[in-house]
This record gives sequence, structure tokens and C-alpha cells, in this order.
Amino acid sequence: VYKLSSLVTDHDARKAGAEVVKQVAHPLLSGLLYPGLQALDEEYLGVDAQFGGVDQRKIFMFADKYLPMLGYKKRIHFMNPMIPGLTGDKMSSSEEDSKIDLVDPPNVVKKKINKAFCEPGNVTNNGLLSFTQYVIFPFLGKQPFEVKRKPEYGGNALYANIEELTEAFRTEAVYPLDLKNAVTIYLNQLLAPIVKEFQSKELKKLSSQAYPNPNAKGGKPAEAERAADFIKSGH
Repeated sequence: VYKLSSLVTDHDARKAGAEVVKQVAHPLLSGLLYPGLQALDEEYLGVDAQFGGVDQRKIFMFADKYLPMLGYKKRIHFMNPMIPGLTGDKMSSSEEDSKIDLVDPPNVVKKKINKAFCEPGNVTNNGLLSFTQYVIFPFLGKQPFEVKRKPEYGGNALYANIEELTEAFRTEAVYPLDLKNAVTIYLNQLLAPIVKEFQSKELKKLSSQAYPNPNAKGGKPAEAERAADFIKSGH
């Protein structure tokens, strides 16, 4: 850390953390160190690649520039679009109801989706539509997105792409409950193999040790109440 600090300018540290660290006139040292610590993680965790949202791109560029100066190899960086959380704000790993964990069992997925912010006709700040665009439609491939309803509520409907579904939601041909029910079904289908894999005691223990329950006494890892705790990405 000290060697890296001797190479990095104040300008580069601020620039690298611009999208993930609060920008103030007189920043704390922790905020300036943050990009460097994340870059050094690539070396000291022994990884080949790092995955994160597009808000991480400046830190990735920082790592590309400075790791070779320390004699470390460059890593591969993957980025995905930032999508709204289920609560209507930015998705956050610290806000349980804003996200779907990779190993959430069906009842937890259903509970989170049912609580999701989803105003009728609102397509500009809709985490469910974003999930559908970036997760479900790629999962479906060429298959249409199906909304299943009783005949008295309009009957079943098929949508070939996100544009058709978004327009149907905007005009309220698809209601929030319709969208929530469909998203729940597809997400549980997608997550089922992962949840099944994490039923093993070994993977439950690994997840619990990596991300211990903060409410556990003495700071010891607690037995997960779900199939397993989420192995968080982007950190």
C-alpha cells in the first residue's frame, strides 16, 4: 500500500474514486486509498479477473495503470450496466430488499418481488423492468416473455422483446402484479440450479465464513437461514 501510495497522485486517486466515493472539498484519507486498495485486491486475492458495474470503470483503469508499475500483471475487467434496485433506488449489497441474491430460495424471491417498488405506468425508475431487460430476456433467448393471467384479467400475453413489454406496462396493459408474478416465475427458474448446488454443507459453510451474519453473537459465522448467503459480486 505504501509503495503504491508513493506512485499515485492526489488527482488520480480522486478521479479513480469519483463514481464510488463521495466527493468533497477535503476528503478523508480512506476515500483516497479506496481505489488503490481495490486494485491491490486483484493481486493479493490471486484473481484473473474482476467483475463490477460500470461505476467501477475508473477504478479498473486505475488498476490497469498502476499494477504494472508495481510489477504485477494486468487483470481482465468485466462490467455490466447499473440497474435500479427493487426499492426504486440504487441497488445495494447492504440493502437486502433492493437485490436478488444468487441463492435466494423461491419464497424469498417471491417476498422481495412482491415488496418491490413498481408504480403503474412508471417505466423510468422500475427495477423489475430492468431485471427483465438485463437478466430475464437474455435467459429466455428467443422465447417470448409470458405474462400469465386469468381470462377475467386479460388472459395470458406474450412479449417478444423488452420494448413491447415496456410499452405494455407504460400503457397499463400490464399491471404491476402481472409483472411481479411473471418476474418471480422466471427468476426462480433461473436461480433453481444455483440454489440446488448450494445445498451442500461445504458451500453453506464457505458462504457463511466469507459473509458472516452481523447479528451473530461474538462475530462468529451463523448458520444461514436460507439455502446459503449470497456470494456478493463487485467487491
